[in-house]
Amino acid sequence: METSRNNSGSIDRRRFLRVSAAAGAGMLVSSLESLATSTSVKKIKVAVIGCGSVSNMYLPQLLASEMIDVVSLCDIKYDRAVAQNKKYNVNAQTYLHIDKMLAGVPFDMMVTLTDMQVHEELNKKALLAGKHVWSEKPLANTYAAGKGLLDIANSRNLRLWGAPAVVNSPQFAYMSQIIRDGKLGLISSAHAQYGHTGPDWSAFFYEKGGGSMPDLGVYNMTTLTGLLGPARSVMAMLSIVKRERTVDDKGKINVEAEDNAHILIEHDNNVISHVMCGFNFFDPHGHTAGSQMLHSIQIFGDKGNIRLLGYDWETNGIMLETSETESPQLVCTDKGGYVWQEGAKVVGESMATGIEPKINVEHALHVLEIIEAAHRSQQEGKRIKLVSVFPYPVTA
Repeated sequence: METSRNNSGSIDRRRFLRVSAAAGAGMLVSSLESLATSTSVKKIKVAVIGCGSVSNMYLPQLLASEMIDVVSLCDIKYDRAVAQNKKYNVNAQTYLHIDKMLAGVPFDMMVTLTDMQVHEELNKKALLAGKHVWSEKPLANTYAAGKGLLDIANSRNLRLWGAPAVVNSPQFAYMSQIIRDGKLGLISSAHAQYGHTGPDWSAFFYEKGGGSMPDLGVYNMTTLTGLLGPARSVMAMLSIVKRERTVDDKGKINVEAEDNAHILIEHDNNVISHVMCGFNFFDPHGHTAGSQMLHSIQIFGDKGNIRLLGYDWETNGIMLETSETESPQLVCTDKGGYVWQEGAKVVGESMATGIEPKINVEHALHVLEIIEAAHRSQQEGKRIKLVSVFPYPVTA
């Protein structure tokens, strides 16, 4: 192994640490691969609770995996579980209630796709029943409750994960590497945004415990903290712009949760980022953002800038502009198969192979604390300090 040396012939410390870290990472990957090859890979049995619109995105992903077997479908509107079982030829058992599902066909991991306000209750039941859990965002209603879920999981040698899966995209990896290589120089600021005119199929988005932050802003918060490091403090302004909404399941309702949010996040090294999200943003692309060219993530340094094209859940490339380039360059346009709904499949396969995924529950909990801090900041009119952290940097 070649290393640089100073004039006295001793190994340069920075080079030594860099080489040692790389060697250590290689050993870790090697040991995980050894574990995967030395252990027969079994199929992970999965139960899906919540057979509404989001299950149309998740089920094809889960069913396409040779390492996953979907054995149970559950929904409080039982006909939806039956319909999805038939539509996708799942050949699973169907249930009306989680208690019946937990007492029914044995499974390893529950995938929670229900209304966000009940994620916490359902995830807790599954963990107490000895099941691993992948949960759509948020995995709990408060940071303290989410930390309690993780404590249960750890005490029972179970795994808990929470959406989103934005750290899996090739564009996230590219931006992370550019930042770590110092291509942008001294980073000071970042901006992220995601919004549309709001879902019309369910009231839970607008009821207490819902809102644009846990539905939309959560993606941007995950991306920015994944790239720039954990939030140290948060300041926010939240509002309700459209007081009434008409939705499919309940008709005309009063909006209780914020539908317009601006959040300032303080990271280490005096870096400040900004997230804006809401249910009042006109967007002709809506949920089909394959051709979206909006610069949804922008990071600014004194030697360069990077701008993500499209959303971080639907990545379409990166505009890179540095002091070394004469003009902005379009780079990293290949999505590499990444889709936002792949999280449950990725973590299920990780349990089958023994290879740790980039997604980790501490990151999801940290973002949950940011959302909670934003609410407190709006209520109290001041900056709120955070206590949680997560493994950083998030790298391949």
